[in-house]
Amino acid sequence: MNATTGYSTRITSPEEQSLYDHLLQQVQVESPEQMIARFRALFIEAVGYPDREIARLLDQVVSARQIEESFQYILNRCCHILINRWQSTPQYQRAIPELIALFEDSPSQVINEISRSRSVRRVREVVGQFSQTEQYVMLRRLGRVISDEAIEAAGSRPLGTLIRRYPYLYEHCLLSQESPTEQQRQVRRIQTEAQQRYEIDLSQYVTYRVRRSRLRQQGVDVSTNSRILRPTANPTLLSDRDLVTSIQQFSGKVDGCNSYRDLAQRFTAQSCQSSTSFGAFKDDLYEYVTAGIDPEYGKRKFNNLLYKQLQGTLPENDRQPLSDFLSVRLCSHLFNFLVVDSAQNPHHFVFVDLINNLGAVRTTGLLLRILLFCRKVRPYLERRMSILFGHYEATTRDNVRWLVEMLEHLNVALSINFGKVDLSHVF
Repeated sequence: MNATTGYSTRITSPEEQSLYDHLLQQVQVESPEQMIARFRALFIEAVGYPDREIARLLDQVVSARQIEESFQYILNRCCHILINRWQSTPQYQRAIPELIALFEDSPSQVINEISRSRSVRRVREVVGQFSQTEQYVMLRRLGRVISDEAIEAAGSRPLGTLIRRYPYLYEHCLLSQESPTEQQRQVRRIQTEAQQRYEIDLSQYVTYRVRRSRLRQQGVDVSTNSRILRPTANPTLLSDRDLVTSIQQFSGKVDGCNSYRDLAQRFTAQSCQSSTSFGAFKDDLYEYVTAGIDPEYGKRKFNNLLYKQLQGTLPENDRQPLSDFLSVRLCSHLFNFLVVDSAQNPHHFVFVDLINNLGAVRTTGLLLRILLFCRKVRPYLERRMSILFGHYEATTRDNVRWLVEMLEHLNVALSINFGKVDLSHVF
């Protein structure tokens, strides 16, 4: 299964479909406050729902065999029926976090319908289990993305509160293989809008910095007169100095002559000419990657580890002609080595060691080298970063400053090299 087809393989029962149709009909005619009250009565309390037929249908749904395995997807879809409707109306969007927060509440109503007492307890039981599922985790993240709550709060808050800042994580943090099609479309629309906002904010900030610098050179004091130049906030969590460094690094000449994009294009041309086999390409890629590594750091341990990693990847294909398929496989394995292998094996010693020795900017540049050469592996890198984000999601930001810096620098690098913002001639 994949993210675009996984949900469709699951058969929807007539009772489920009637439940979806009912919610879809009601959300079109009722206010968010009314719908949240409905949702609470139907799922949280499981008593007092005004439409007894819908309550009966829900009883049938939760009485099905193996419902524990599938109910998280049913309830997730019910939530997204409301969310999809509210997301398209700005004044309704604040209701989305309120809806998601319902699952943090416990039932408060007494079960007074003796005929339904067993069904009520069953509904409450399976709904109570929802907060322990992956679907609920993704819903909470979505609530944070949509929420207008200030996200520049103190570093004592969990890393997870920053999810809104990083659109490149959305698809992997907010969707799963089982996500229905409408949920996928919604998340990608939110992602596109967030990325566009970020690029506009970044461009406006850079323009402000350049204009301020020019006015100061002319002897104009802009600090006491905002009418001359209205201040524009730094759209990142980096300091102004670090942000300027990041922009210069990822848009300018990294070695005095070439940008990262230039280096990737040159390597592509050279490898196509010199790499007659997959094995020969591994050697060329090793030289390309280590060219971005500090020699003193590389010769201690890293270069040897990298060489062994490359040589040990798909060795049975070393004599095969280089192909796009093999190139993508190799680069995706390289990201596993450099960042993190998997959610099941989240060790990331190499990544932390790189950051500690090279710094976040140069480590981001190392990843960008690979990404610009083999653009098809961008989802693999984003997936690796989302694994780290999930791994440290509950950790306070102060305790993972290194990861916050990486997320911020990667946001800048991706926006400059894959987005629509052009800052190559600014600095």
